[in-house]
Amino acid sequence: MASPKLIEFPADDPDRALRFWAGLLGTGLEPRAEGEGAGWESRGGPVAVGVHERGPGPGDRFSLPYFAVEDLPAALERVRALGGEVIHPGERWAICRDSEGSPFGLGATSVG
Repeated sequence: MASPKLIEFPADDPDRALRFWAGLLGTGLEPRAEGEGAGWESRGGPVAVGVHERGPGPGDRFSLPYFAVEDLPAALERVRALGGEVIHPGERWAICRDSEGSPFGLGATSVG
C-alpha cells in the first residue's frame, strides 16, 4: 500500500516560499541532505512538506504529492497497467501521471 510521504512545492522565490510555508505550518523547513535532492523540507511529521526552486524538469513545475512505496519498479508497472503514465522513472523517486493526467510522485521506502 502506498502512503503519503511528501508534498512538494516549486517556488519562483524560494525565500518567500520558505517564509510562507514555515509560517503556515508553524515549523521550519531545513536544507535537504545529500541524496535527498535540492531544496528544503519539514522534518518530524507524518507527511513532509518540501520546497525547491522551480525548474524545467517534470517535477519542477507543479506541486506534487509523493507516496511512499516499498517496491518502486513494481509500483511503476502498476501505474502503467492502470492506465497512468511514468514521466520520469528513477531509482529512488519517480514522477507519474494518473489515468486522468494529474501528476504525482512515488518514492521508494528503501534503496536496495
